[in-house]
Amino acid sequence: MAKIIVVTSGKGGVGKTTSAAAIATGLALRGNKTVVIDFDVGLRNLDLIMGCERRVVYDLVNVIQGDAGLNQAMIRDKRVENLHILPASQTRDKDALTSEGVEKILDALTEDFDFIICDSPAGIERGAQLAMYFADEAVVVTNPEVSSVRDSDRILGLLSSKTRRAEQNRDPVKEHLLITRYNPSRVDGGDMLNLDDICEILAIDLIGLIPESEAVLRASNQGIPVTHDQKSDAGQAYTDTVSRLLGETVPLRFHEYQKKGLLSRVFGGGRR
Repeated sequence: MAKIIVVTSGKGGVGKTTSAAAIATGLALRGNKTVVIDFDVGLRNLDLIMGCERRVVYDLVNVIQGDAGLNQAMIRDKRVENLHILPASQTRDKDALTSEGVEKILDALTEDFDFIICDSPAGIERGAQLAMYFADEAVVVTNPEVSSVRDSDRILGLLSSKTRRAEQNRDPVKEHLLITRYNPSRVDGGDMLNLDDICEILAIDLIGLIPESEAVLRASNQGIPVTHDQKSDAGQAYTDTVSRLLGETVPLRFHEYQKKGLLSRVFGGGRR
């Protein structure tokens, strides 16, 4: 029986699709059969991050409308055997998504997978609401800035009231906080919210902190989820996040500003 996890945010551009790809990859690398679904109809990006854009033939809307079977639309990842991608449509309208169609797909996938990762569009429109409606758990992605945190608080309200679990009076969706693009030196300078302030405002468990890193942009441009880059701080931070998602206790890294010594300033040595 698969666990359905939505990766969501109120604000766009916070690294949600990057996080969905990285988390799905990390789960699959740990031996879990995982599928990641792109719910951002009209603005498809997950296939680019996963490096399979040229292999897309059918998509999520095709399956919902009966134009293709689920197995025809799913793409097997070339790097990780246990990982599959179900892309979004780039040409259809968001109204093409229906609750009945999404439920049917999720029910079918639940039989064969351990984890279903739903990459939600930003905001609170239909695609985002459908991505979270059937979720068992939610990873709420936010940047350390006021507008992003405020929008995340709005998403938490929807998770507690507009999901199937809420409507059926079941245990609520388990919420996790993922902070991305965290830069300790800018936090120390007062340019970003600090970790404690974000956690206090949103009041949900912190599952991961991803440092601001060139490795993320490099991985996205190469179509390789950053989890594969274990030499980078971001890749290690996503791996830590996956471990916590699996119930393991892992110390938090990359949240303190490390001042460079004289040798580092002279000869370099910045993190990748």
